[in-house]
Amino acid sequence: MIPIETDRLVIRNWEDRDRDLFYEINSDDRVMAFFPFRRDRIQSDEMMDRISADIEGRGYGFTAIELKHTGETVGFAGLNPTNFVPTLPGDCVEIGWRLAHRHWGNGYATEAAERLLAFGFDDLGLSEIVSFAVWNNHASTAVMRRIGMTADPAGDFDHPHVPETHPDLKRHVLYRISANIWRQTKKAG
Repeated sequence: MIPIETDRLVIRNWEDRDRDLFYEINSDDRVMAFFPFRRDRIQSDEMMDRISADIEGRGYGFTAIELKHTGETVGFAGLNPTNFVPTLPGDCVEIGWRLAHRHWGNGYATEAAERLLAFGFDDLGLSEIVSFAVWNNHASTAVMRRIGMTADPAGDFDHPHVPETHPDLKRHVLYRISANIWRQTKKAG
């Protein structure tokens, strides 16, 4: 994947210098409040290696987000194939994001996600992109709405990878946007 830029961000594959940040976001209770687990340093490094290899292999995935003016990595955003959502076909692509707590509230997730929608529809030729979050994760669903996604209550689901020990995290809401709707919105805007 070649780096993609926005006004303030560089969206790129992971580098070794990002390991501390990746561990930070995957072990922070505030960032991971809607996930049933935290990752230790070894698990975090292994996950970063897997994600990076996936990006190299397919050309996209959950990529690092870097600030243009400082070079600091602030989190990740990306497009990723998903096949475990029971209400969706097995070949769908999701968009997601996760930022270090100290970088919340700056619009970075929305800015990266808007650019990644363009990448997904224009460069990858996707016909639809979905996103999902725990039902009461209002910060994430607000980003979904800001980038033009629409809730699909008929597609809401209980996440199959969330253990029964965390019933409050099982129910997920589904949002989606088609390439046609995205293009219409861009023309109107």
